[in-house]
Amino acid sequence: MPSMTEPKLIAGNSNRPLANAIARRMSMHRGMSVGLVDARVERFNDQEIFVEVFENVRGEDMYIIQSTSNPANDNLMELLIMTDALKRSSANRITAVIPYFGYARQDRRAKARTPISAKLVANLITEAGVDRVLTMDLHAAQIQGFFDIPVDNLYASPIFALDIEHHFKGRLNEVTVVSPDVGGVARARELAQRIGCGLAIVDKRRVKAGEVAEMTVIGDVSGQTCIIVDDICDTAGTLCKAAEVLMEGGAKEVHSYITHGVLSGPAVERVTKSVMKSLVITDSIEPSEPVKAAKNIRIVPTAPMFAQAIMNIWSGTSVSSLFDAETLSPIYEGMYSRG
Repeated sequence: MPSMTEPKLIAGNSNRPLANAIARRMSMHRGMSVGLVDARVERFNDQEIFVEVFENVRGEDMYIIQSTSNPANDNLMELLIMTDALKRSSANRITAVIPYFGYARQDRRAKARTPISAKLVANLITEAGVDRVLTMDLHAAQIQGFFDIPVDNLYASPIFALDIEHHFKGRLNEVTVVSPDVGGVARARELAQRIGCGLAIVDKRRVKAGEVAEMTVIGDVSGQTCIIVDDICDTAGTLCKAAEVLMEGGAKEVHSYITHGVLSGPAVERVTKSVMKSLVITDSIEPSEPVKAAKNIRIVPTAPMFAQAIMNIWSGTSVSSLFDAETLSPIYEGMYSRG
């Protein structure tokens, strides 16, 4: 049954601009002011995290907005401690809205004597008292099964499809979606089907972690506008190399659409100097000043999707309806015309 209380948002320090944008979007849709719950999330001198909530949350439907991005451990601890504070304050239901789920790349044991950290993080979140998780583009779908609570995993591909249809209007027949590795083929195929274009794969061979020895393009990209699609861009080494290989294979130009712009270390400089004409990321991770200043990096908003998902969860209606571009287009209020 739908909750009789209003949804209440609270945010940690990982991505305050996104939290404020979600609150603004919900205010527009609700026709009433939806603000962030007044609270302080700060650190003692020894870096211990302290949380104090200044509003009554007893019996409320609470949504904690907190990406577990860099610094991943600090942001994860903020999420856990905020959950504990709300639980001990008798909140009725706590939903963790985690636009970027850190530790997701450690979803299996690739070698002997290594952890499955994504499962450990899932246990920590559940034991802290979270009742539900809302996230976007989990690195591995099986992570949903690591939780014993409901997990709603949103997808950026409907937003990317609207953006591509808008920016490449009239030349979609020249577009080829490219997966930067074999593991991402399902994601690339899904986007290619949405926009009705071809698919190619960059097969990469690694000598060791973080170092690619060889790349081969599977598929014909000659004369095509290639769009690389992936969930995470960290140091951007593989991404920039893949763009070079595609250009060597005859591609006319290369663009990339990446959900989570981790963009650590030399990533921004690499992207700026690369052959890529543009890198499109979402704001699931708060962009740094160098990212915002980069001439060929563009950021698409996720607040409309997250705001609608929160309202759907609160009202007990379908979240999976947001996987459809036709449903999503009105939410983005004409930002992308489909005409």
